[in-house]
Amino acid sequence: MGKSTFFNRMIGERKAIMDNVSGVTRDRHYGFSEWNGKSFTVIDTGGYVVGSDDIFEGEIRKQVKLAVDEADVILFMVDLNEGITPLDEEFAAVIRKTKKPIYIIANKADVPAKDQYASEFYSLGLDAEVFPLSSQTGSGTGDLLDEVVKHLKEDEQPDLDENGDVIPFEEPKIPRIAILGRPNVGKSSLLNVFLNTDRSIVTDIAGTTRDSIDTHYNAFGMNLILTDTAGIRKKSAVKEDIEFYSVLRSIEAMENSDICIIMIDASRGLESQDQNIISLAAKYKKGVVIAVNKWDLIADKTSKTTKEWEEFINKKLAPLDYYPIIFISVNEKQRIHKVLEKAVEVYHTKTTKIPTSKLNDLLQKDIENTPPPALNGHYVKIKYITQLPTKNPTFAFFCNKPKYIGESYQRFLENRIRAHFGFEGVPVTCVFREK
Repeated sequence: MGKSTFFNRMIGERKAIMDNVSGVTRDRHYGFSEWNGKSFTVIDTGGYVVGSDDIFEGEIRKQVKLAVDEADVILFMVDLNEGITPLDEEFAAVIRKTKKPIYIIANKADVPAKDQYASEFYSLGLDAEVFPLSSQTGSGTGDLLDEVVKHLKEDEQPDLDENGDVIPFEEPKIPRIAILGRPNVGKSSLLNVFLNTDRSIVTDIAGTTRDSIDTHYNAFGMNLILTDTAGIRKKSAVKEDIEFYSVLRSIEAMENSDICIIMIDASRGLESQDQNIISLAAKYKKGVVIAVNKWDLIADKTSKTTKEWEEFINKKLAPLDYYPIIFISVNEKQRIHKVLEKAVEVYHTKTTKIPTSKLNDLLQKDIENTPPPALNGHYVKIKYITQLPTKNPTFAFFCNKPKYIGESYQRFLENRIRAHFGFEGVPVTCVFREK
């Protein structure tokens, strides 16, 4: 009908997936918009369908009702070309019970007689003004928003400097934690357990989540943004356009994140696609926590089982064997919050700055005991080490002949950094500069 198109227009970015097939949107999507000096949150929902046994449509109805409960203003979108449908009447009956302001959006108003056609929707019996507009072109949107913002609280007055100029607002850095993995591994279920609410639709059908869903959350004394994502399958297994864009959004969520919780299905073991996802996170220099879900399905466990699994996973992932591995059961709620606690620890580790004096005191001893091997008669002397002011831990080694330091010695230095300073779950980069 165009709800996601209108949502994307309101927030100024293509956040919700759009397709000509109905039912693309399933979960609630949140975005931020501004009009006439007022900032507000916009919620996009799936289409409200009643009288259906489809498991997704039942779950979508729950998401729509939650969105109605959260909202200050309700925008009810209808199709100007189709006129009033039985589904419009059903949803009108649902929102008629609310005392919140309602506006009817008569979408696809690209016809000359749009006002005449739009008047039909007053017969829905809602105390609501009808606005004909086009979510595709944006025509008519301004008139609607002029009315909507009248119901919103005034934004706080900006801070001014001594000259009366507005002091630019700098948004505080909020850690972003993305939950990633193959389809049907338990990503949405994990998020819902964290939040203790049905934030994302959960079914046993692979591919239930189609978009990346951001949720603000407070844990361990800090604000976080948790992102639920669609399952990432191999390219050869992706058949539909919708799933193709879902996978792209998941990868985009990984790129935008600070930490990735990558979930593995214990009943299927570590598969090649799990390794691909973990390798991609390493490529993007993300902190990673590996959560092995459905641990309750592993029979005949002993005190050595987790150790054996850790060794097997680390061997498969080598040299990416510095990621913490936590064995969980979302269904049984076993060690769930330990995953989030570890993700926060990895974030703090990722943002750790090591004093230059401490770096040189410890690493110069290692270098003295194990100096760089000579290459083609060239002897390298490392004189000074410092951590660079980058997003990810990056250490600069100043030396006389940087191009003669081989890969094996680079790995040695990275291992010594980890031995001294930890950096569990975090990629470490060593760069070599001439001095």
